[in-house]
Amino acid sequence: MGFLDRLKASLRSTHHRLVHEIKRIVTLSPRLTVASLEELEAVLIAADLGYAMTQQIIAAVRKSYESQGSGGVDVLSVAQREVETSLAANDRALHRAASGPTVVSVVGVNGTGKTTTCAKLAHLVKARGESAVLAACDTFRAAAIEQLTLWGQRLEVPVISGAYHADPAAVAHDAISAAQSRGAHYLFVDTAGRLHTKNNLMKELQKVHRVMDKKLPGAPHEVLLVLDATTGMNALNQAREFHKAVPLTGLVVTKLDGTSKGGMVVAIQKELGLPVKFIGVGEKADDLQPFDAKQFAEALFLE
Repeated sequence: MGFLDRLKASLRSTHHRLVHEIKRIVTLSPRLTVASLEELEAVLIAADLGYAMTQQIIAAVRKSYESQGSGGVDVLSVAQREVETSLAANDRALHRAASGPTVVSVVGVNGTGKTTTCAKLAHLVKARGESAVLAACDTFRAAAIEQLTLWGQRLEVPVISGAYHADPAAVAHDAISAAQSRGAHYLFVDTAGRLHTKNNLMKELQKVHRVMDKKLPGAPHEVLLVLDATTGMNALNQAREFHKAVPLTGLVVTKLDGTSKGGMVVAIQKELGLPVKFIGVGEKADDLQPFDAKQFAEALFLE
């Protein structure tokens, strides 16, 4: 099964609800009415597409009706086009530093899949012929270091770690030294999960980043927030707060294979202007893939 097929399978529940409800509205009310627009708005918001994206789609549908009449308007195609255009607006490539290792800090709340994401990112860059090092900077969660170490052994990627309860900033510092000495292209830093509402934990993350920048000016070059798709619009609050504390460069959305809230990807990108760089649709190493706006929009709306 290709990745597009896996993506479509992962978004099946979101897709089914959207397509079914939009077709029902259009069938019952082929002419554009206030009531049908309100129904369409409710369906899009219920799919976690967010208020801003919903209003963009509604405006595009209204404009299409005005120019083409009810007979020539395919609401699903209009919605697909607007979502694809919005998602494609940002640079989604993984950055590369001008010289030395590119440091990628992977952040997020507990349980979103940061450790696994770090390993999968290392696997992805290895597959395209680049080298990677992993840094086990989650020194608090039970078995986090062992989990990353096992991934490193499986992928044949070196893992830099310290003792439990060690200073994560010190581990990050040592990991940059190791990545430099190995001539690695990428260093993926697995940070501890932290609630976005805990100010002291956010300050600790800021310290880790300051230490990395002091060791290697410009680091981290990427700060990727890992979001669990099953949390729906709660993920938007996480993204807002993390973005305030440590300016983010992109998003990684995991667990799309277990949710009917896939629209949250669109809502967060629309509000914060952050590119969705990778999405995860399973547990295997190659189930994390670069985000493709066209494929995602098709998986949501294409019949």
